[in-house]
Amino acid sequence: MYKKYVLAIGTLFTSFIATAQQVRPATAGNIYHEIARLRHLTSVLYVAAHPDDENTRLLAYLVNDQHIRTAYLSLTRGDGGQNLLGSEQSEALGLIRTHELIEARKMDGAEQFFTRAIDFGFSKNHEETFRHWPKEQLTEDAVLAIRRLRPDVVICRFPPDSMAGHGQHAASAFIAEMSYKAAGDKSQFKQQIDRFPAWQPKRLLLNTYRFGTRNTTSEDQFKLAVGQYLPSMGMGVGELAGHSRSIHKSQGAGTPSVPGIQTEYFKLVAGDSFKVSMFDGIDITWGRVGRKDIGEDLQKILDNFNSLKPDASIPALIAVRKKINGVKDSYWRVQKLNEIDEAILHCAGIMVEYYTRQPEAVKGEELPFTLRVIARSSVPVTLKSIDWGGNDSTTNLRLPYDSLLTIEHKQTIPTNTPITQPYWLERSSGNPYLYYMPTDATAGLPQTPTSLQATLLLSVAGEQFSMNVPYSYKKLDPVKGDVVEQLRIVPDAAIAFSNDVMIARADGSVTAAVRIHAYKEMNGGYLSIVSDQTTKPVYELQGLNLRKGTDTLITFNIAVSNGKDYSIVPMLSTPNAGALHLIQYPHLPAMQYFTTPKAKVLQPTWKYTAKRIGYVEGAGDNIPTLLRLAGMEVDILKDADFADVANLSKYDAILTGIRVVNAEKRMAYWMPLLLQYAQNGGTLVIQHNTLNDMATTQLGPYPLKLSNKRVTEEDAAVTLTAPTHKLLTYPNKIDNTDFDGWVQERALNFPTEWDDRYATLLSMSDSGEPALTSGILYAATGKGHYIFTSLAFSRQLPVGNKGAIRLLLNMLSVGK
Repeated sequence: MYKKYVLAIGTLFTSFIATAQQVRPATAGNIYHEIARLRHLTSVLYVAAHPDDENTRLLAYLVNDQHIRTAYLSLTRGDGGQNLLGSEQSEALGLIRTHELIEARKMDGAEQFFTRAIDFGFSKNHEETFRHWPKEQLTEDAVLAIRRLRPDVVICRFPPDSMAGHGQHAASAFIAEMSYKAAGDKSQFKQQIDRFPAWQPKRLLLNTYRFGTRNTTSEDQFKLAVGQYLPSMGMGVGELAGHSRSIHKSQGAGTPSVPGIQTEYFKLVAGDSFKVSMFDGIDITWGRVGRKDIGEDLQKILDNFNSLKPDASIPALIAVRKKINGVKDSYWRVQKLNEIDEAILHCAGIMVEYYTRQPEAVKGEELPFTLRVIARSSVPVTLKSIDWGGNDSTTNLRLPYDSLLTIEHKQTIPTNTPITQPYWLERSSGNPYLYYMPTDATAGLPQTPTSLQATLLLSVAGEQFSMNVPYSYKKLDPVKGDVVEQLRIVPDAAIAFSNDVMIARADGSVTAAVRIHAYKEMNGGYLSIVSDQTTKPVYELQGLNLRKGTDTLITFNIAVSNGKDYSIVPMLSTPNAGALHLIQYPHLPAMQYFTTPKAKVLQPTWKYTAKRIGYVEGAGDNIPTLLRLAGMEVDILKDADFADVANLSKYDAILTGIRVVNAEKRMAYWMPLLLQYAQNGGTLVIQHNTLNDMATTQLGPYPLKLSNKRVTEEDAAVTLTAPTHKLLTYPNKIDNTDFDGWVQERALNFPTEWDDRYATLLSMSDSGEPALTSGILYAATGKGHYIFTSLAFSRQLPVGNKGAIRLLLNMLSVGK
């Protein structure tokens, strides 16, 4: 019997492993919810395009008020957006937003899945989106989510038209409908059938909405009252939803927690009509499998549930467990055994953790671990055995009530353990708009399940349960207290250049530096630097000896004198050495991934006359780094610098970061000083901002009004409407070739109204749309110069786009 259920229990604890490094008991309120959920044999899948697109109020209602298993399928991980917290972009930002979704789901109780789609940035319509995204592969991923979850109802957030407000939003509606129709067809995506049989949901709905001027609701649509008060949480569904959505901190998506009943609207897209409930015509009780008696037993347990003594429900739950074991429908038997085992172990008040005191380890390394187990149950609980990961220990230890058991154990990390990183970043998909998607059970999950875990065999009231406990790193933080995170597996060494973009001297040479961190002692190592413009290494170092835990900076000169830009890659004589990216924010666990270490060396084709630059940090970008590499002196301006406008006079130009008036609230009183600096003879360059939560609406010396308009086609034609203007001629002559090779988008948040004293220099538009002429606004002000630009410099400079560099240097040099 034990072996029969190990696999099923392993599925049960996927949620524990994905969301926490400790196995902890649930609150009494959550246990009540788990038992209530056992009564329902149904699920719901919600589909949209990005992190924060989901209707958290509806998710929270379905999960916590209706006790129905609910999941959100996000087509993307949000990698194409902007980052309010730091400088991470692309896949790094996608990793942050993935974990923000995971944290949000912890709060509202729903599950989370993804497709392989890469968020390539804003698009105007679904036609543009599907020029990048292959429908077949994304439909396959969505079908997998449907077959995995087996929802009776699929709900899409957006309509397949312009009312969606974003091309990727509209595309998600197309994918939802195509996957809804394909999921029940055995001939579609046959490779999935062995693991997840075909499944046809009953109906597909559109959750209509009012967003600003876009209203897709109507009074003849199905209405659902949500927002109910949840006594177990001390808040209503709408309040819980506000907390959940506000986890999306990188997007600045703070959301009010609204108490009280509110109305959700729904429109039938496909499937059977409905009048009373979205589950009309579906038996969502145990009658679905011919076992109404189980539902009746569960209701009795709920009626008698004592929140002060959850363990009193264990005997009745075990009796129901035995009945579920006899259910003929294999899917619901396994699913409900998983759920009831989770509830029983929570009732028993069991906490388990297995941790070491160092954050990372290499394969084959031996570490001291501590296993701590405790049960708070009047029903007998016995620790029968421990599988440490290949080595079993028979214990047969009775766990006394609320008495902590501690076991010290030496643990060797298996040599076949994979490096810790997201599965979708392990390798390239070969398509710049798709992440890699494995063919195993990991596909579509929010993160890579850990392979490092100890397995405990417990006996509760004579019944056996298997519990998987991940290897963890635990430390005591003087501010946060206990911090418990995943033990990260790293290669023997990590290596990366100090800068991803470098600027060569006139002769093509450059001074470069690589930093090597040794996670394992290295003796007699070999380092070489190879270039895409040469057949032999451009630098070699032999006899490299590194001590474990040390950082070594190696500086060298290289020269490739053919006058072309080139790339360089370091090669280290240790397996899997790559560039380690470790992302840490207070609201998220540590996140780690690796890339091939490389740097781009640019041959300078520009001039500049500004020497010293002041920079006001916004929502995070890497522009100051590149300006320093170009030879400029860049100071990050702080509050003390704004004590007197005279302090700013030493700067040839001042540049503000993207979204500065959204991210920096002190701009309300910094901006007047910046404008006075320009009037006194300085040059002020303001990059794009959004309309959300602006610290000030005074963005320039004369009135201008922002909008959400943007040019998302990165290769959109650009017309120089004032080709002789100083900004386009000094010190670099700008022409159309300077807009070649731009990535993701041209410009965003264009002003739509501006004073006549501003001059416009450029015109551009997406296909079939009116031209936008305010990508650069220039005005003379007093003795100085003011420039507002919507151009996406923060996308172009980190990848070394030379045309964007030349144009920005002109802006900074216009006053010199």
